[in-house]
Amino acid sequence: QVDDKYNVWTKKIGNSSTKMLTLHGGPGATHEYFECFEDFLPQAGIEFYYYDQLGSAYSDQPKDKSLWTVERFREEVEQVRASLGLDGFYLYGQSWGGMLGIEYALKYQRHLKALIISNMTASIASYVKYVNKLRQKFPVKIRETLKKYETKGEYDAPEYQEVVFKKLYTKHFCRLDPWPDPIMRMFKHLNTEVYNTVNGPNEFVVTGTYKEWDRWKEIRAIKVPTLLIVGRHDTMSVEDIQEMGKRISNSRVAICEKGAHFSMYDDQQTYFHELLRFVRDVETGRVPLR
Repeated sequence: QVDDKYNVWTKKIGNSSTKMLTLHGGPGATHEYFECFEDFLPQAGIEFYYYDQLGSAYSDQPKDKSLWTVERFREEVEQVRASLGLDGFYLYGQSWGGMLGIEYALKYQRHLKALIISNMTASIASYVKYVNKLRQKFPVKIRETLKKYETKGEYDAPEYQEVVFKKLYTKHFCRLDPWPDPIMRMFKHLNTEVYNTVNGPNEFVVTGTYKEWDRWKEIRAIKVPTLLIVGRHDTMSVEDIQEMGKRISNSRVAICEKGAHFSMYDDQQTYFHELLRFVRDVETGRVPLR
């Protein structure tokens, strides 16, 4: 239970003294696209927890837009941690979940053994700058189509949606064809009210409650061992992630050369090799991480 009145869904996978809590992306997505973790983490002696954030498909979905803020979600993570009895654990966050991971570490890192930030940069402004750089590589006709519908606010127009999917998602979200079933189910279950409130209409148009989020200065305060993972074809800039690695003192950067935003699928071997190597090094006290 969170906020004394809502229920959020969690599920434990594996049984070990090495524990990891996962934070999914979106916001408003689900844990479903983490199902591939079951093929790698338990076998490596890692007990991990699925967790659908409030508003997501497996948890309560209140109709109250005032709930959808970075600060409230951060406090929700702390409530979930306390309820699960986790301390000295690994916090893993991907995309929006990586943002929550940063926020959590900045306030509650005393509870962490280590932090894993996957496919997330240190500010929304940095993300918007880079994703629009990717957009400028689209053919002129495609860019004009996007602009036409954005000017009219018709983000649900079939032609607009098709361009976003074929030109952005298939190149920079997941490069597999077809997309794996767990990703498809996650998108099917996406709570668009939460996503639109926090983010905005889509990946190109960020107008939501987190649009001013920026932690470039503050991340220097993160002292726990930190892994930063990014795909070479990601919607996040590799250069941004490398800069984060310079600012977070006890950190390591891993680049999935074949991967995009869901590099746990389209560069799976590299992704889990680096994630498990990081956990092994933290567990054995290997320092420095770089």
